[in-house]
Amino acid sequence: MYIAMNRFKIVLGREKDFEKIWQGRDFYLEKVPGFIEFHLIKGKRKETYTIYASHSTWISEDDFSNWTKSDAFRRAHVGAAKNSEVYLERPAFEGFEVII
Repeated sequence: MYIAMNRFKIVLGREKDFEKIWQGRDFYLEKVPGFIEFHLIKGKRKETYTIYASHSTWISEDDFSNWTKSDAFRRAHVGAAKNSEVYLERPAFEGFEVII
C-alpha cells in the first residue's frame, strides 16, 4: 500500500473556512483505480498556524501517480488557488510506502 499526504499550515482563525472548503469539495476518487480511502485530519494549533493533512491510501504508488495525471485529479483541484488566503504557505507533500 501507499499513503499520500499533503500537510497544510492554515492561518489562525481560518480553520473553519478551510474545513468548509474541504467539506464542500468533490474529490472524484471513488472510481479511481487503486484508491482505498481518504481522510482530512487536523493537528495541533501552533503559534502562527494550525496544521492539517490530507491523507489518502492507495493500493500502490503507481495507482496514486496515475491519479495525479488523470482528469479526475484535475477536476478535484479546479479552483484550489482561489482560497489561498487561508494558507500560510503552499502544501507540503509526503508519500509513504506501507511496510507493516
